[in-house]
Amino acid sequence: MNVHFIAIGGSAMHNLALALHNKGYQVTGSDDTIFEPSKSRLDAKGLLPEKFGWFPEKITSNLDAIVLGMHAKADNPELLKAQDLGLKIYSYPEFLYEQSKHKTRVVIGGSHGKTTITSMILHVMHYHNRDVDYMVGAQLEGFDVMVKLTEDNDFIVLEGDEYLSSPIDRRPKFHLYKPNIALLSGIAWDHINVFPTYEGYVEQFSIFIDSIVKGGSISYNEEDSEVKRVVEASENTIRKLAYHTPEYSVKHGQTLLMTPEGELPIEVFGKHNLNNLAGAKWICQHMGIDEDDFYEAIATFSGASKRLEKIAETATSVAYKDFAHSPSKVEATTNAVKEQYENRTLVACLELHTYSSLNAEFLKEYKGALAAADVAVVFYSPHAVEIKKLKEVTHEQIASAFERDDLIIFTNPYDFKDFLFSQNFDNKALLLMSSGNYGGLDFDAVESLIA
Repeated sequence: MNVHFIAIGGSAMHNLALALHNKGYQVTGSDDTIFEPSKSRLDAKGLLPEKFGWFPEKITSNLDAIVLGMHAKADNPELLKAQDLGLKIYSYPEFLYEQSKHKTRVVIGGSHGKTTITSMILHVMHYHNRDVDYMVGAQLEGFDVMVKLTEDNDFIVLEGDEYLSSPIDRRPKFHLYKPNIALLSGIAWDHINVFPTYEGYVEQFSIFIDSIVKGGSISYNEEDSEVKRVVEASENTIRKLAYHTPEYSVKHGQTLLMTPEGELPIEVFGKHNLNNLAGAKWICQHMGIDEDDFYEAIATFSGASKRLEKIAETATSVAYKDFAHSPSKVEATTNAVKEQYENRTLVACLELHTYSSLNAEFLKEYKGALAAADVAVVFYSPHAVEIKKLKEVTHEQIASAFERDDLIIFTNPYDFKDFLFSQNFDNKALLLMSSGNYGGLDFDAVESLIA
């Protein structure tokens, strides 16, 4: 099968391209720019385009399918040529469904926790040598790729993103997978550029629940009132299985999970991660892993890349970085680190980087998000606000939104770096939260702060 990728360099797209190449497909692609690590990974498999740009001559009737990435525009010259030729054009999720329509599809949805839960499930399966297909949004230890597709595996585990499918398909990705087994971890308003109202955003999760195949199941976090409401309101003929945070304790900086066999030391921590673990356990049991085997495997799970990732530690200091950027994620992550290191001063830094977080109207959603921090710092770039064509965001608006009189705010990356490197981190915990890099912060250099 010959497949061409328009915008092959994206994080999701290049992983799908690699998966199809590994499956034996003939894969080509184009993009106007490709960054690392996509560039090196594509190059290693001979899939890196010779030139950057869009080349309609690459689009011929010999192609069996086009996969269109979100980075492309609706007037992309390669897309227009494909439409003229009447070629089959798939969005990323449509193509994944096409590859998995004869498998048992396990889809993990939610505003937060889905990458971690998907990663936990795959870790447990890998630990017990259960081979499954998958698509996950982070690089996992022990896994070479973020997408795996085979002809033979019975299960495919999919991270169910609620963002749009493609420039010409405005449906959320997770509406297209038609799960047999589903999970919903939480609902907290996000992607304000696509879903300008809270009600419109929540509706996407109701549609997701109704897309589960008849006779399927959904495991859901009953501690999230909105999740509980939308799941229980659905009239879809599916099994509805509630889960909640299990009992646990923190002793001397070690999280202990209560199991039928007693206390189990685990590497992940924080109430939200324990809640994620409970959801992952339900799904693994649906996939044939018994409870004892789940606990044995999950004890060795250290987390998904960029999700509460420890970057430095000494006997008295520790530093983490985390992908958290939405209000609910920021609050959960800050609370988790403070609970784990309750006797240390927590310096929590947040970069406002996404469209939603830089929107003056959305900022109020961050109320209390950094309340657990002893020292709370917010960094944002006025230039990023300009690029996203948003209204100016002021210091006063940010300070008011977080409701902290002592909030430290930086707009210059050099000032933020000077602040960070002037701190004494003895008996402190540093938490860096962002989907960006604070205007060019070298995270490797942070190690020298802690050492």
